Amino acid sequence: MPETPADLPAVDLPHVHSGKVRDIYDAGDGRLLMVTSDRLSAFDVVLAEPIPHKGRVLTAMTSFWVDHLKDVMGNHLLSTDLADCPPEVQDPAFAGRVMLCRRAEMLPVECIVRGRLTGSAWKEYRTSGTMHGQELPAGLQESAGLPAPVFTPSTKADVGLHDENITFDEAVELIGPELAEQARDKSLALFSRASIWAAERGIVIADTKFELGLVDGELILCDEVLTPDSSRFWPADEVMLGATPPSFDKQPVRDYLDGLDWDKTPPPPALPDEVAGATSARYVEAYERITGQRFADWPGAGA
Repeated sequence: MPETPADLPAVDLPHVHSGKVRDIYDAGDGRLLMVTSDRLSAFDVVLAEPIPHKGRVLTAMTSFWVDHLKDVMGNHLLSTDLADCPPEVQDPAFAGRVMLCRRAEMLPVECIVRGRLTGSAWKEYRTSGTMHGQELPAGLQESAGLPAPVFTPSTKADVGLHDENITFDEAVELIGPELAEQARDKSLALFSRASIWAAERGIVIADTKFELGLVDGELILCDEVLTPDSSRFWPADEVMLGATPPSFDKQPVRDYLDGLDWDKTPPPPALPDEVAGATSARYVEAYERITGQRFADWPGAGA
């Protein structure tokens, strides 16, 4: 597996924002250019070592999903073709990593939908019998399916900080009742459509996080969509109640770091090549199983 540099070539465009994985630039004419790196964060700490091809997988999966879901909700993606992007990124290193998008006014909430009881929701339920303050039936086990998918918003935290779970009423206070209801209904519709598609391919979507924004008053789907970074994808034949199934994501990294004497604060420990390689393979497998397409055919994947 080829090595991928942690840092891509410099981009001579006005810098807008850098997150844990993406760097965003102003492409002019109301457009943004998103460049997805191979950076990986675990326990909210960005690791020093990249995960080969991770950025291309995230871009490829987002491209697939926004097209598949475009009749459910509009989106901000204009192109993933390097030829459509500004000349400042006409470098083969960026192939398969770029998203040219409409610039949106982003909602200040994460639109999370949960179909299974896992992660922070399981921790809360185990303590209080609730999920985001909502009562759930008694006696549910870890990884159990919820009676119906639930919209559980959170606030957006800066890099290095944790998002904070909030109630729907608190989301209403942040963005107003009409927008909150629209965000909830659209998120649930997106999750339902995606879950059916994934289930037909032997994958359970336990939960996912959508980013929504406004363009000319229209609420649209933005940023990454239903990727291994924003979702928990489980192989359906390995889901067992009372346990956490393996995920098509950075689980090999989490498992490795959990076995170390590390306090989950920077600086992170070094990541062995075999762990990075195993994680890369999980991302690629998720893409190929969900889309039915060969990752090797995505721009830059064969480099």
